[in-house]
Amino acid sequence: MHTFLMISGLVALAILINLPLGYLRQGYEKFTFGWYFYIHISIPFLIYLRVKAGYSWKLIPLTLGGAVVGQLLGGIIQRRRNNVG
Repeated sequence: MHTFLMISGLVALAILINLPLGYLRQGYEKFTFGWYFYIHISIPFLIYLRVKAGYSWKLIPLTLGGAVVGQLLGGIIQRRRNNVG
């Protein structure tokens, strides 16, 4: 049970970290430096957290999936905020 909670926490943290980054990424044109920057800046931090938690590379798909979900949700939030006003 402890392992499940730890892995769930890492994935949730990946989502939470990438929410504001996805929001900011939405303001840049695709494939520009800023766009790439906001997509990739969280990766070293997520790797650090995974290693410090004692998990191997096998957990990468879960944390990467959480990062993608956070990026997408942040972009959706930014688009909805701009369309409302």
